[in-house]
Amino acid sequence: MRSFARSVFPRKRHSAALSSDPSGFVIVTHPFHPLNGQRLEVLCVKRRGAAAVFVCAGGFSGQMTLPQAWTDRGEPPGTGRLSAEGLAALGAATRVLQGR
Repeated sequence: MRSFARSVFPRKRHSAALSSDPSGFVIVTHPFHPLNGQRLEVLCVKRRGAAAVFVCAGGFSGQMTLPQAWTDRGEPPGTGRLSAEGLAALGAATRVLQGR
């Protein structure tokens, strides 16, 4: 029987971290997040696809991950209002999808 030796080069985990040093604090701005309005310490910043996420101190396990868009560092949300014409078009599309 042959024994195969393991590679002499240990595998390294690839991290998607943008920064290993704390980046200060963020304020949770997502309107439905239970910590809305609270200031959290940033432990590190990582990439998830094209967006950044913050790993913050807090939460049930001691750390939580927040998308940048849910913090004061994200893009400000749009107005979210629809015109009367937009609401009518949305109602018509809903009726078509429901088969009425």
